[in-house]
Amino acid sequence: MQKLSVVIITLNEEKNIGRCLDAVKDIADDIVIVDSLSTDKTEEITLAKGGRVIKQKFLGHIAQKNFAITQAKFPHILSLDADEVLSDELKKSILETKQNWKYDGYTFNRLTYYCGRWIKHCGWYPDTKLRLWDSRKGKWAGLNPHDQFFMHKDASLKHLEGDLLHYSYDSIQHHSSVSMRYSEIMAQQLFEQGKKSRAIKMWVNPLAKFIKVYFQKKGFKDGIYGLIISWIAAYSTFMKYALLRHLEKSEKL
Repeated sequence: MQKLSVVIITLNEEKNIGRCLDAVKDIADDIVIVDSLSTDKTEEITLAKGGRVIKQKFLGHIAQKNFAITQAKFPHILSLDADEVLSDELKKSILETKQNWKYDGYTFNRLTYYCGRWIKHCGWYPDTKLRLWDSRKGKWAGLNPHDQFFMHKDASLKHLEGDLLHYSYDSIQHHSSVSMRYSEIMAQQLFEQGKKSRAIKMWVNPLAKFIKVYFQKKGFKDGIYGLIISWIAAYSTFMKYALLRHLEKSEKL
């Protein structure tokens, strides 16, 4: 049977980490938490549940996750966020994969729980994720904070049955504040890459984002929360370009 390391990066995740670790205890041969200097009980809970804790000041989502891979005991890795939980069906699929590992990487769908409701549209489902892989066959990359694991071009992939349950935002305020923080990070990344904020992007792109999420991705089928998710997505897009514009002007002062 293939040995498997479960790798998670954390910062003050005492609310979520126990639930996440309980769901992987039957499939993990190694659990390593790379913690960004939490001040709550994240480390205490992790150790109590059999995990290892590596302290590392936050390097950015991509760099932190690539560092975390180096701390795993085994090259075959299941990468999770602290607010994610394996469904029973997905757990079964991963156990079967461990017994007969044939591919370089495995994908599965993520289902998000938002303010007390499972979101089935808005582009949030199936939200296919590549989180189970041979770490020698790829690396984390992308644009912070939207990291993604990229496999080598010749890597083989298979999709597994079962959902990764994502317990995301417990309030609209939480969603809004996180989206604003992500807009700031993305604006800074674009600025460092020399990207420019055109006035037309500040107005057209947010509108296009709302239309895509609410209508094309059928967010309206998720009721009032679909409308809220669509609106926050549009506002986050607007703020990304507004903040980028502010950075450009500040540089000229």
